[in-house]
Amino acid sequence: MSAPVEPKTPRILIIDIETFPNIAYVWGKYDQNVIRYTQQKCIATFSAKWLRSSKMISRKLPDYDGYKPGSYDDYAIVQDIWKLFDEADIVVAHNGDQFDVKYCQARFIFHKISPPSPFKAVDTKKVVKNVANFNSNSLDDLCDLFGLGRKIKTDFDLWEGCIQGNKSAWRKMVDYNEHDVIMLEKLYLKLLPWASSHPNFTQGVIACPKCNSQNVHRRGLQRAVTCSYNRYQCQSCDGWFRTTRSEKSAKSLVQNIGMGN
Repeated sequence: MSAPVEPKTPRILIIDIETFPNIAYVWGKYDQNVIRYTQQKCIATFSAKWLRSSKMISRKLPDYDGYKPGSYDDYAIVQDIWKLFDEADIVVAHNGDQFDVKYCQARFIFHKISPPSPFKAVDTKKVVKNVANFNSNSLDDLCDLFGLGRKIKTDFDLWEGCIQGNKSAWRKMVDYNEHDVIMLEKLYLKLLPWASSHPNFTQGVIACPKCNSQNVHRRGLQRAVTCSYNRYQCQSCDGWFRTTRSEKSAKSLVQNIGMGN
């Protein structure tokens, strides 16, 4: 009997970005059409960490050579984000499908940087919206509701201070960004059992497609229209999943890797 195959442990990147605002001409204050942009937004800071790592990776525009107050040149910081995306199997961001991941990729395209190696995106906002109906799906409100913390309070003065090159403002912006990543990681782990479409890196072994644990218990059958599948619950994250093979094929797989029923 061959030894059990160890599932690949995916590299999961938790990331949050902060951008500078667009600068444009407008005729008034409310519901305005932009007459002309004088400066389009850019990435000002990012903070990221690998799942369950204690090391935070943070960069801001002043970290790079050639920075001057008022600069919107984000080429170097975008390159560092690209390197992280290129290494990641999964990129986790809150509202990432609409903002963080898409905007990072917009900057890759703008700076004529080739696509990173393929990765899967997990948007925690989409995960919760797909399975639940809360009053708000913002990172701040969800984390407060679940007892995971609150965002650091800020206002536009912080962004304005960073644009002007104020060192204290930049330090506060990085603290704000890093705190969001800490909250995001907690939210991701909280929602993980509910993530029905989470990317699967188990490579054909019986392991949880959400957290990769092989500490799973079989819990009956999941019946489809034409066949049935062995159903399992993960003992590490509490998530449910089923085998991708029908009952007969799944039973053979269990016997082959020596896990039993």
